[in-house]
Amino acid sequence: MKQLTDSDRVRYEWQMWTQGVGEEGQRKLKNASVLISRCGGVGGAAAFELAAAGIGRLVIAHAGNLRLDDLNRQLLMTHDWIGKPRIESIVRRLRAFNPDIEIEGIGENISESNAVALVAKADIVVDAAPLLEERYLMNREVVRQRKIMVEAAMYDTELHLTTFRPGNTPCLACLYPEKSTEWKRQFPVFGAVSGTAGCMAAMEVIKVITGLGTPLYGEMLVGDLATGSFRKLRLRRDPDCPVCSVSAR
Repeated sequence: MKQLTDSDRVRYEWQMWTQGVGEEGQRKLKNASVLISRCGGVGGAAAFELAAAGIGRLVIAHAGNLRLDDLNRQLLMTHDWIGKPRIESIVRRLRAFNPDIEIEGIGENISESNAVALVAKADIVVDAAPLLEERYLMNREVVRQRKIMVEAAMYDTELHLTTFRPGNTPCLACLYPEKSTEWKRQFPVFGAVSGTAGCMAAMEVIKVITGLGTPLYGEMLVGDLATGSFRKLRLRRDPDCPVCSVSAR
């Protein structure tokens, strides 16, 4: 296990004051690896906060070049990077912010050809992909590989957040057994909403790793930032789920 350095103790001092974290919790963060699938408005905020918290290794999968219309929410990008690969900007910004953590940038989105290898690279997964096809693939692999996954999503002024623990909680396929025919790739986004979802996803990861608080196992937190309202929904596991049921394993 990697030990804390004097620099670590200074950088993370204030968060180690939180009861239940301390040096032991910080060591757990330093020795953990997290995969983030898509690092845009939601995933970028999650990556930034996990880098700030001292996660030892971040694996980030994100394809494509930066567009001008990304910049209202993708805070790891800069205007001068338009037309260039997003993943290069992501890695550059995170390394400049915290040079003591390991960053692996992969210029690909989750797909059938890479899902197994990507999930195998990390202890915990943050799913922030905008497409349901990508989310289903990630869900399938975390169930197969018994990895915890934080599921973070937003639309317009709403956010949804839950944490899947294979064998103990429902999985994504339990919640959404059929793909929506109404889903569109482009949808209303405020950076403040996607950023809030990403920050809350990062805190879920921190809770899971350190043992702090109570992760959203079997519950979904739903918030509407237009009204400032939040509620929790109890999730039910589908005994016949084709992904996580006993017969599927």
